[in-house]
Amino acid sequence: MADDLSLALLNDWQHHFPLQRDPFARIGAALAVSPARVIDAYCGLRASGALSRIGGVFAAGAGGAALLSAMAVPADRLEAVAAIVSAHPGVNHNYEREHDLNLWFVMTGRDAAAVEHAMQGLEAATGLPALRLRMRRAYRIDLGFDLRGAVAPAPRASAAPRLHAPEVAEADRALAALVEAGLPLVERPFDAWADALATPPDAVIATLGRWLEVGTLRRFGAVVRHHELGFAANAMTVFDVPDDQVDACGAALAGEPGVTLAYRRERASGWPFNLYCMVHGRDRGSVVQALDAAIPRCGLAERPRTVLFSRRRFKQVGARRFRELPVAWSPAQEVCDALV
Repeated sequence: MADDLSLALLNDWQHHFPLQRDPFARIGAALAVSPARVIDAYCGLRASGALSRIGGVFAAGAGGAALLSAMAVPADRLEAVAAIVSAHPGVNHNYEREHDLNLWFVMTGRDAAAVEHAMQGLEAATGLPALRLRMRRAYRIDLGFDLRGAVAPAPRASAAPRLHAPEVAEADRALAALVEAGLPLVERPFDAWADALATPPDAVIATLGRWLEVGTLRRFGAVVRHHELGFAANAMTVFDVPDDQVDACGAALAGEPGVTLAYRRERASGWPFNLYCMVHGRDRGSVVQALDAAIPRCGLAERPRTVLFSRRRFKQVGARRFRELPVAWSPAQEVCDALV
């Protein structure tokens, strides 16, 4: 587990990161250490993999597009196919899970057409069909939780996502791309963004504050990799719930201890499930215990369900909904690279 300073830097600044020109000075003052030590510690955490970035988590409707997908991959091809999928710059998460549909990944892009084009490229590259499981509604979609327990605690009362978060304006998409990529770990990071955008630093900070206020940004702060911090078990549980009951069940799940994500998705051929939740825990037993408690409380005990524990994490990076994809990428090249 991280030392006291590292834990404080990761745990306490997942939300409410200082939106000021010298944020690391503010954090250092709160922890009685110098700004230089704060920056050095964050650099070390990023190098170790515990910190993904300091940046923003956008609401689902803020712009761009994302799609959860799954493939049934023969066991002897799994690593090669996973390498092809992970090589695509639009894929931000790619996991093996315990199910016949054993490879689960998220494709992101600037719009739905770009995501579909990328999906068709991956299907052609792998020779495998992929389920497309589009999100219909988010009930809880924020992995910024207290890292000190065995599972995530229940969320704050204000944590429920807004139904219709305002989209990022076209004029602000360049800033959104920087927010996705993460703050530079320098004394005045917002000044660096302002220089890149040819705009005053105060305007950058004001836009971030407005996005947080209206819900375009779910949070701005430390985005951590939970596995590196001891949360080695995670399970995606899927339920088949009547459409007229799914919102009530989803809202109930979102308030449960241990549940880190809860959302409604479209059903697909051969896949009848429409309600999803994620539980992250330090071990499998903690995850099972959290699910066993949550399911009956949320009126889901009698609903058909499947629990898919993660086996391997092939890729975990930030979404790419606002950043352009590299123009040199082509599925054919990735196939060659993955199969060498």
